[in-house]
Amino acid sequence: QLQASGGGLVQAGGSLKLSCAASGRTDSMYAMGWFRQAPGKEREFVAAVSWSGVSTAYADSVKGRFTISKDNARKMVFLQMNSLEPEDTDVYYCAVTGFRGWHAAPTDSSDYAYWGQGTQVTVSS
Repeated sequence: QLQASGGGLVQAGGSLKLSCAASGRTDSMYAMGWFRQAPGKEREFVAAVSWSGVSTAYADSVKGRFTISKDNARKMVFLQMNSLEPEDTDVYYCAVTGFRGWHAAPTDSSDYAYWGQGTQVTVSS
């Protein structure tokens, strides 16, 4: 089970930090990622981090503004979002893969086996 939190309303240029906590049978959870989706649109990859923490991946639209990190001991993943833009307004979902390699940071949603419930991020102009 994944529980995301930290969403909210922020002005353009502001920052938010999303958190996602994994619970239950986490021994089959490996890389962790964030996706986002607006109503009527496809889910979009945002960022991913490998189980080892060595590898990260970002969508071009968020590179240099967002940072993904994880804490294996606490079974959590974070997304620090800076310089937010109105175009970042979406529901953000955290997700976890099954085993894809210790250093894999998948960007395809089909690699992710477990999904959280989503947290709304709204950026006002």
